[in-house]
Amino acid sequence: MQTVQKIYCPNCGSHAERYYIYDSQLTRTQCPSCDYLMISCTRTGKVIEAYAPGIHAHRELIRKN
Repeated sequence: MQTVQKIYCPNCGSHAERYYIYDSQLTRTQCPSCDYLMISCTRTGKVIEAYAPGIHAHRELIRKN
C-alpha cells in the first residue's frame, strides 16, 4: 500500500510527488521537471538512493576551491 503527496521539489521548486510505500517502509520523492529523486527509509531516516542534478557534493566544492 502507498500514499502519494503533492509537494514542491526541494531541488527546483516545481511540483513534485512524495510516495509513502508502507510495505517496504520507504519514502520516494521525485520531480519530473528536474529529475530529482530521493529514496529513504521511513523508520531510520537513512537515504538509500539520491539523485539531484545541479547540487554538488560538499567534497567536490572543496576540491574546486
